[in-house]
Amino acid sequence: MNKKFVRLILALMMLAGICLTGCGNSDTLTLNVYNWGEYISDGSEDSFDTIREFENWYQETYGTKVNVNYSTYASNEDMYSKISSGAVSYDVIIPSDYMIARMASEGMLLPLNYENIPNYQHIDASFKGLYYDADNQYSVPYAYGIVGVIYNANVVDAADVGDWDLMWNEKYAGSILQYNNSRDAFGTAMYKLGLDVNSHDKAVWNTAYEELMHQKPLVGSYVMDEIYNKMESGEAAIGSYYAGDYFTMRDVQAPDVDLQFYYPERTNFYIDAMCIPSCTQNKELAEIFINYMLSEEAAVANAEFTNYASPNKLVYTNEGYMADMGADAMKILYPEMDNFSERYNQFAYRNMDAEMLDHLNTLWENLKIN
Repeated sequence: MNKKFVRLILALMMLAGICLTGCGNSDTLTLNVYNWGEYISDGSEDSFDTIREFENWYQETYGTKVNVNYSTYASNEDMYSKISSGAVSYDVIIPSDYMIARMASEGMLLPLNYENIPNYQHIDASFKGLYYDADNQYSVPYAYGIVGVIYNANVVDAADVGDWDLMWNEKYAGSILQYNNSRDAFGTAMYKLGLDVNSHDKAVWNTAYEELMHQKPLVGSYVMDEIYNKMESGEAAIGSYYAGDYFTMRDVQAPDVDLQFYYPERTNFYIDAMCIPSCTQNKELAEIFINYMLSEEAAVANAEFTNYASPNKLVYTNEGYMADMGADAMKILYPEMDNFSERYNQFAYRNMDAEMLDHLNTLWENLKIN
């Protein structure tokens, strides 16, 4: 048989296989959702199974079966790389703010039809019109967080607690954890010094580098996910992370550990939001899914499961949710901020141009090897 013909047959078979596995049968719709790991209520430990409940609700409402293919990623950059390669197709993704701005500028996101997302009305006004999507065209906020300092109150003196200085306190040398990524590590130093974390001036970044060099002898480890075990066990006494993660650590802390949390005056804010990539195969179904995620039962369940704050008014005014979380947790997750959007636009990380990113990476490499 002619080799070109064989290759043609194989190509057609592969395409058919993709359709069979990706499209489902003719009576079932398929929705491909791409999200962070452990970022949705998944039915474990008797929790609300958001994906299964959406599938059931959709069939009951529209009389058509839908199959949600749910997969996860570890970072915004991993998600971006996979989608930009053109090798995959997703219908709903949940990137962070700065990545939304980048993807929108590169034509990788589709404008939303809010007629299919009436529950958008429940998103607090403070989370609309922010820098990464100023006209609210491409995204619906899902969760947000604020970076704070976690410390073991059985080790750290109360008089030493406050702002970012605690992470530079020589008294706790060897028990301090610092981020093992350049953006967040430099952020702690820049917030401490009152510098602009989105500066385009190399001298500003050099100043932050010197501050991190002063801190380096005090750092026990540079960590990311390792912070959980080290703080929970008491191996480390001080570290910086998001409020939602603090509650995860506190829930499983060792008996001799008393983890506490506070926000420095200047700190990083982030928002993750639901978007529809331009590679979607079913935009309307994706919008219906986003709308479902904003419904009270689903939104409350997701907020309880992840321990992250929700921008959805149906969540933080829900009496059951408030009771389950407790007054202390609600105070941390939803601090009183009349000027949230102003502080967010001032302190949140934004995209860096290639020249500044190269400079930052060089400084980071020097920090780690010196």
